[in-house]
Order: sequence, then structure tokens, then C-alpha cells
Amino acid sequence: MMNFTQDERNLMMLYSPGTLSGLCEAVIQMKEQLSEEEAELCALADSVLNKLSGMDDEMFDRLNLYPDF
Repeated sequence: MMNFTQDERNLMMLYSPGTLSGLCEAVIQMKEQLSEEEAELCALADSVLNKLSGMDDEMFDRLNLYPDF
């Protein structure tokens, strides 16, 4: 299982429609809207996309993006 930082998990929680492909598309679309001043967020999005690219749908489905607190 991929190790995501808390910031990466937060970004995924905000943008995930519930599927791996949907999340990747949403993060890509978000990145396209960023300005040059948002380089840190762009790097975070790149990190998430890089890690997601190493996953398949089954692995994604096992992620617990919304844990019960």
C-alpha cells in the first residue's frame, strides 16, 4: 500500500469522486487552474498523481480516505 502524507490524503479527500481514474482526472484539472504562485500545491498534486499512477483500482478501493474518527 502506498504511503501518503497527511497533506496528500487531504487533497485526495477533497477531490476524490470515488474512483481512481476520477481522482486522477480531478487532480489534473485542479492543477491546470493553479497559478505560478501556487507551486507548492502543484508539487503536492504531482506527488499524489505520481503515487496514484502506481496503483490499480483494487488498491485504490482499499484506501480508507474517509476514516471513522
